[in-house]
Amino acid sequence: MNNIVAIVGRPNVGKSTLFNRLIQRREAIVDSVSGVTRDRNYGKSEWNGKEFSVIDTGGYVRGSDDVFEGEIRKQVELAIDEADVIIFVVDVEEGITPMDDVVARLLRKVTKPVLLAVNKVDNAMREKDALEFYNLGLGDYFTFASISGSGTGDLLDALIDSFPVKPEPVQEEVVLPRFAVVGRPNAGKSSFINALIGKERFMVTDIAGTTRDAIDTKFDRFGFEFNLVDTAGIRRKAKVKEDLEFYSVMRSVRAIEHADICILIIDATRGFEGQDQSIFWLAEKNRKGVVILVNKWDLVEKDTMSTRDYEAKIREELMPFTDVPILFVSALTKQRLLKALEATVQVFENRKQRIPTSKFNEFMLKVIEAYPPPATKGKYVKIKYCMQLPTLTPQFVFFANMPQYVKEPYKRYLENKIRENWDFSGVPIDIYIREK
Repeated sequence: MNNIVAIVGRPNVGKSTLFNRLIQRREAIVDSVSGVTRDRNYGKSEWNGKEFSVIDTGGYVRGSDDVFEGEIRKQVELAIDEADVIIFVVDVEEGITPMDDVVARLLRKVTKPVLLAVNKVDNAMREKDALEFYNLGLGDYFTFASISGSGTGDLLDALIDSFPVKPEPVQEEVVLPRFAVVGRPNAGKSSFINALIGKERFMVTDIAGTTRDAIDTKFDRFGFEFNLVDTAGIRRKAKVKEDLEFYSVMRSVRAIEHADICILIIDATRGFEGQDQSIFWLAEKNRKGVVILVNKWDLVEKDTMSTRDYEAKIREELMPFTDVPILFVSALTKQRLLKALEATVQVFENRKQRIPTSKFNEFMLKVIEAYPPPATKGKYVKIKYCMQLPTLTPQFVFFANMPQYVKEPYKRYLENKIRENWDFSGVPIDIYIREK
């Protein structure tokens, strides 16, 4: 399980600049997919060989200047609940403001590590100005300048040192697949899990990680065996109002990182909304398998919108990753729940399938010969060999004489051909072009 770091503070103190600086270390994961506006708020970073997830609470504040105290308070409370370490960013130019006091008051009660980071300190004069931040009562502070990056190294060293020591997970003899049920609040996640587990709760064991981790429930019925990861959304938090989009995305982060396959439940009566899309892209970006279940299908007027139209509408939103199983279910009437489980298990199988190199070359080289990469500046790209990499998720590498001339559309063509010939439904695929 990754550690989660939340960056909190009032607007315009440089939280997002710090956030961008942290995640730039791993650009491969944070390339933004079209249509993902919320992406900048969540990313992965790595320092001294330790990986962690970063959440920028500021990206979600509506209306930057006149932000209500309440809105910030909500986010800080949420960060306190979810994160392992909190970075509280303040601005040396403006000194301590009443809003900083509000945040500090909340953070002083917290038992988790809080790092006070004073931004915009880029000369000796400002180092002196920073002394006033001792008044916040949070102990020592770290000075840095997020734009130039000076001082961020010390901050990151302290960050790594303050991560809680997590117990090594006990290795089970058979590692069961992990399925996470995710979705916006009130889409029917709890009803879905109750319908699967049955009221008599077929819980053999409750393997709980640390309290804030997602809880695994072992499921063993109808010939299926797997761990259901209970997303924190199911455990209602009294403090946080459910309407915050930020809430469901942040709650899902941990569950998604912890799972092999994400079962995304959407509410048929509301359609495939922005929040559902954020969670979908979060799963895609983490390279997890995805199954979409349209719940409450029994409540929809069937004449107005047949399943075909509804499905087409969802797939349109998912472009370019449209090869995803979409099922219409009802947790209440238990309609098609077993089919949903079968689809999920199938996606899990797809995700771990390996294609023999000889077979892969035999098929793909013919495909490439029939439609080679377009020539650039009179130079022809030749691809002579390809293979699947021995990774946890499907990744394929193609060796070419001039890899820099192979553009995104051609990679997508290769991916489509792979999907046509082998079943990778519900699983994101990575295509790499390397110099031979």
